[in-house]
Amino acid sequence: MSKLRIAIYGTGNFANKTHIPNILTVPDAEIVAASDANEDALNSTVQEFGIHRSYADAHEMIDSEELDVLYSIVPAFARTDVEIKAAQKGIHIFSEKPQARRMEVAVAINKAIRDAGVISTVGFRERYRPIFQEARRILSDKRIVHCRYQSFRGLPSSDNKNRSWWGDFQKAGGPAFDWGVHGVDYIRFMTGQDVVRSQAFYHHPEEFDQALSCSFNMQMTNGATMAMITAAASHKNPNEPRFTLFYEGGCLAIHGYARIEVNGETVWEWEGEQMNPWLKQDQTFLEAVRTGDPSLLLSDYQDGLLSLAPILAGWESADRGGVCLDIQDYIDGA
Repeated sequence: MSKLRIAIYGTGNFANKTHIPNILTVPDAEIVAASDANEDALNSTVQEFGIHRSYADAHEMIDSEELDVLYSIVPAFARTDVEIKAAQKGIHIFSEKPQARRMEVAVAINKAIRDAGVISTVGFRERYRPIFQEARRILSDKRIVHCRYQSFRGLPSSDNKNRSWWGDFQKAGGPAFDWGVHGVDYIRFMTGQDVVRSQAFYHHPEEFDQALSCSFNMQMTNGATMAMITAAASHKNPNEPRFTLFYEGGCLAIHGYARIEVNGETVWEWEGEQMNPWLKQDQTFLEAVRTGDPSLLLSDYQDGLLSLAPILAGWESADRGGVCLDIQDYIDGA
């Protein structure tokens, strides 16, 4: 068969360092076009990787090219209707996370994907990492009681004059948005539970370009609770697991990407070089498209909405003084 014809929408660092090199490892795939509003970034990418056609306007690229796959790698705030247009033309969609800054945009993209019947996935690559798959196996017969995700880092910048888009809280949302969707997704993957209600609080002194801390309180499908915190205070992080999952009769903790402990005892360790989940996901997605078999994938765009919505709902909750929002109502109202 002919090669999969792929277009890149967004030619920033993540495209250049991760997705494009990954795609180039797939013999049945070729990158035929790229688009970015940043002319310098676009020119640099097409020259480095020998991409023959480039477009400042992604809509023009979709109209002009015969494509099988669109990789959408632009920041969440920049997502509008490009993926919708691509899906309507029968183009399969890879969407980097977070999928959108506004829920109504993500819901509209999902509707277009579902109506067109194209194959889709979201960049929740850690589902492909063995440590999370093993945790899922261990927890498969457990009754979840409480889940905790925590992320710590140093103080963010207070230099508001030289702020990039990442430092614009209303665009980027900080770690609670970028990493929060990961936290929700991997807990969902490990436990088989979804988030049904979400509430959040942010501490964001105005001199800093990102919030110094945030706290999410959530409830899961079976009634279990879930807490997520991000704190930016000290570069000396506490020696604690990022994920801790409590179940009736025990506790599972994940230490980095290397070790799982159950009730304080190591039950699984990764030996040898770490695998590359970004590469595994990209190769699996393209194989799913090539064979027409979406069952190869560990999630699709619709499933990804259930990881995005609790974070966006939490963002709205914080703006409204910490009200608790029903996730299905939040999605349906978008």
